[in-house]
Amino acid sequence: MTWVEVSVTVERERADAVAGIFFEMGSGVLWEEPAPALVTVKGYFPAGAGVDRQVADLRRSLAAVLESEPGVGVRQVREEDWAHAWRRHYRPFRVGKRFVVRPPWEEYPGFPDDLVIVLDPGMAFGCGTHPTTQMCLAMLEEAVRPGMRVCDVGTGSGILAIAAALLGAGRVEAVDNDPTAVRVARKNVEANGLAGKIDVRQGYLLDAVEGPLDLVVANITADVILRLVPAAARVLAPGGVFIAGGIIRDRMPEVIKAVAGAGWRRLRTEERGEWAMLAGVTA
Repeated sequence: MTWVEVSVTVERERADAVAGIFFEMGSGVLWEEPAPALVTVKGYFPAGAGVDRQVADLRRSLAAVLESEPGVGVRQVREEDWAHAWRRHYRPFRVGKRFVVRPPWEEYPGFPDDLVIVLDPGMAFGCGTHPTTQMCLAMLEEAVRPGMRVCDVGTGSGILAIAAALLGAGRVEAVDNDPTAVRVARKNVEANGLAGKIDVRQGYLLDAVEGPLDLVVANITADVILRLVPAAARVLAPGGVFIAGGIIRDRMPEVIKAVAGAGWRRLRTEERGEWAMLAGVTA
């Protein structure tokens, strides 16, 4: 498969905002540091009829955020070439108190209490290094109880669904409207030996999910989360937990208002750089 790589180099303090634009457009993000004060942010989009429009939209969004026209690099890459380069940078790393994320080609001895997630994110999804993913993982550590029924909306690589299952959730549903995400997530679920516990399916938000659920987690974008809140209210059981990540910090007040409007109690908010996460509990 052929992909289009879009890259932009910015000052370190602006990198989160640039990554947010890629993230909002559904691209996974890679970071490189060509100099101490600079970061090169790279995103990947499937080559096809709509990619020129995506790149044009990306240029406009970057210019608006950076207040100038940035230098944007665009090139086509083959998936196998990207995978070879990716392997040089992807090593096991620890997230939260117990999680360790490792690629399939790296062994990790670990400690007895470690929860190891084997993850090959593919070209379009992150490997768990993004701040919003890490905040969601840490929140799952606190919120998941044995036997819970959990749904991961916009599952991407499947990392949050896998994490919930490893924490003891009884049944996990992982939903994404992108067929590439469904394929990647299923592969990762199988690599972790959780195919009997996690149901990965293609769908829009919670349209095909029946309640009651004990926890809904979504690491997507603020606009999608605002649409998700009323759907989550339909399927969450009383006392159910709603975890929302992928939120640019400036959009957090809108999400807080939506959660309050649903009558939920705000459990926690957290910010890291330009990114934010919210957890709420239903009445």
